[in-house]
Amino acid sequence: MADEPLDAAAAAAEAETPSTAAAAAAASPALLLRPRRVAFEHGLLPIPKLVFPEGTLTQTLAQTKERLIAAAGGDGDASAAPRVGAAALAEALQIPRELAALVLGTLAAVLPAEEEAEDADLRDVLLFLYIQSYKRLVPRAHKDSPAVTDVWPSTSAFDGYLSALSPIQLVRSNSRRFMPSQADEEAHQLSYLQKHMVNILSLLADSVDGEGNESMILTAETFEHLGFLLQFSEGTPLSQVATFFANSDPDMPAAPVPAAQVHDWILQNIAASLENTAEKLTAKENSQQSASDPDVTMAEAVTNSRIHSSSPTGTAVPNNQGHYRNTTFLEGFSKTSVVKQASDIKGHSIKVLNCHDSVIYILAPVKYATVYGCSDTTIVLGAVGKVVKVEHCERVQIIAASKRICIANCRECIFYLGVNHQPLIVGDNHKLQVAPFNTYYPQLGEHLVQVGVDSNINKWDQPFVLGVVDPHDSLSHPAGVSDVQAESATCLDPDLFTNFLIPSWFEAQGPTKYNPFTLPEVYWASQRKKHVSLEDIQKNIRELELDDTRKKELASALHAQFKDWLYASGNIRQLYCLQGE
Repeated sequence: MADEPLDAAAAAAEAETPSTAAAAAAASPALLLRPRRVAFEHGLLPIPKLVFPEGTLTQTLAQTKERLIAAAGGDGDASAAPRVGAAALAEALQIPRELAALVLGTLAAVLPAEEEAEDADLRDVLLFLYIQSYKRLVPRAHKDSPAVTDVWPSTSAFDGYLSALSPIQLVRSNSRRFMPSQADEEAHQLSYLQKHMVNILSLLADSVDGEGNESMILTAETFEHLGFLLQFSEGTPLSQVATFFANSDPDMPAAPVPAAQVHDWILQNIAASLENTAEKLTAKENSQQSASDPDVTMAEAVTNSRIHSSSPTGTAVPNNQGHYRNTTFLEGFSKTSVVKQASDIKGHSIKVLNCHDSVIYILAPVKYATVYGCSDTTIVLGAVGKVVKVEHCERVQIIAASKRICIANCRECIFYLGVNHQPLIVGDNHKLQVAPFNTYYPQLGEHLVQVGVDSNINKWDQPFVLGVVDPHDSLSHPAGVSDVQAESATCLDPDLFTNFLIPSWFEAQGPTKYNPFTLPEVYWASQRKKHVSLEDIQKNIRELELDDTRKKELASALHAQFKDWLYASGNIRQLYCLQGE
């Protein structure tokens, strides 16, 4: 379900007659306040020292704020906007320097700003630290709206059961039908912000002489930082809708307003948004529309998107492609090959969900990518400017060029990476392997430049491993495993490394003629060794003096061995893709 477009005539409503303006307002869809989902989906770190008890959360962060201002040489006024570096953050939170750098890097990846920096504005740091105590919506066996339930769910009875399951068994178990939809999660995030907004504003506000609500004020600049957590439909910034800071003189800065006024305005907009979501969900339930995620509009066909299937003739292959606001979805593909180019992507994010035994090509520049619940699948992510997150996957091969990647709760997966920052490995992982990036397509170089990925920097072999337990998700693991050592990833044996060939289905032209990431020498040596061996075999076969019958027997044996390797290695579907050119 895409956001409703802004009404271009709304700005001129005051110039119209009352009746005309009223009619236009009635016909215009209302702007609804939305959470910035990327902050919650890609900005939560499983670092226990960042998660504070609810009763002491505000007080602890207020003390952290004072320490950070003092470290920056400030006077206690947040509006002075000191910048926070890794050293100051490490000292204030009493965490290692490398963890502080990870915090700031993760924050930079989920900020609305395009450019990233090694330090961050104090106000953004406070907002980031506050939401570290957010807990994700848990599966529920009833239809209660998350808007009216507690946004701090307790440890679930599912814990002991689900923790014994593999990643794929977890997401495909009977509890899968109770998993929250996109709208459920968004409503839960809004409910969390609704509950905690008064504390959030108290952290950002400045104290002035006055009584009661008038003693805490918010400047226009500080108000803009709330855009880290909230925005209106179609990504509209808060300041374009709020009227607090309107000033008749553009040369004069807008006067601060009471924090209580901002609080009331935000709560009114959150309530309106939650009510709108509840009404739409109720309407869909009444119309008996059944889908795994009723808020995703599934398109019957997508222009310029090509799907190759190896299914038997007459077997229907689902084309579960759609978009939800600014996210493109590929969900539920099985025994299929799918390609998406830039013209097929809606918004700046893509999610590949619950795909099996398939090959997925995302040959497009995006900011965020999520791969969830997939098995026995190869997924190519061409250029991701912010973060790739791979979660609850088994036996997948991920080929990704990205600034960052986070791997959580995966088993027997191989990651071919061109990544500018250390791969982050969190949760309960087993038998993971990493390798250098191994493919290209004609527009890859252009897409990397477009999203800001530097092909001269590749930290694929420097994984950063965090603990097993995720404090944001009570379903991940049972109690009592906090002392378990998290498993890292091993480097793929160079002798097993192969280049991955992307079919040129659309005969696209572009400047990229080879892998833009430099291959380490040990992998280059292995490739050269294989090439020499292949040439020797070809030469020996050509020099064999065989009659026609023996030549046919040799060819048949080679084909049989090759076919067995294709099936054993999982490359058979890649061959189908190449045959479809």
